[in-house]
Amino acid sequence: MTPASAVPDRSPVPHAPSAIALERARFRRRQNARSVLVGIVSTIVFAAIVWITVVNTPGWALVQQSFFDPETAWQALPSVLLGLWTNIQVLFFASIGVAVFATILATVRSLRAPVWFPLRFVATAYTDLFRGLPVLIVLYLVGFGIPGLGIFPRVPAQVWGTIALVLTYSAYVAEVLRAGMEAVHPSQRYAARSLGLSHAQTLRLVVFPQGIRKVTPALMNDFVSMQKDVGLISVLGAVDAVRAAQINVAESYNFTAYVVAGLLFVLLSWPMIRLTDWYTARAARREQTGGAV
Repeated sequence: MTPASAVPDRSPVPHAPSAIALERARFRRRQNARSVLVGIVSTIVFAAIVWITVVNTPGWALVQQSFFDPETAWQALPSVLLGLWTNIQVLFFASIGVAVFATILATVRSLRAPVWFPLRFVATAYTDLFRGLPVLIVLYLVGFGIPGLGIFPRVPAQVWGTIALVLTYSAYVAEVLRAGMEAVHPSQRYAARSLGLSHAQTLRLVVFPQGIRKVTPALMNDFVSMQKDVGLISVLGAVDAVRAAQINVAESYNFTAYVVAGLLFVLLSWPMIRLTDWYTARAARREQTGGAV
């Protein structure tokens, strides 16, 4: 038997970066720190210039009193927050409805057999119609037109607002999903079918996972856009954040409540906006990893 001491050590040697690689890493860190410092200084200078310019305009005192009154903002905050909860509820149910309905539309539009032509035609006409109609007009048609038929019981205005948002945004999201599905190479479908998967299994297990991954940033942007448009349900009489601000303005003759509502919508959208930017940058880095030098 060969003694253990005579067996050569084949354990992998840990990789140590070269001096050139270490110097490049230090240079990139210095450049990043310099870029951050320059960005902070330039932002402060720009903000100071804008502030000085605005506060020295002739009507600033009146605008500050009418739009940025702290006391009025504090008084309006509870009612606007309560109205924002209505917007959040509408957003929650509308997101679920859009996800389900848009997936069905995208699936129907991806069917290639001639027998499915009537369904494809209806889905195409639907997406063309609701992508062309403004959200505000759809809200009026759904919120005032459908109840006017008298065939449904009386329901809250936010329900009709949710339906209008689902109808509108399903058309946009369906097209995004369809683009992602068509971006999947046909060889993926052929390989799945050759393994015995049905058409439905191929869509569910192969096409949809890859397609959604390709269009996730676009889907997240659509969601951010819908977060803003939930404020439009106020035109139907729903007491949301915008309607609560409008009531407060009518009582106080001060527009600060609108600014409060706007800031709350920004805070509602900001996490998703940051998440979208992070995911987009992450996807870009992963795609460029192979070509980095």
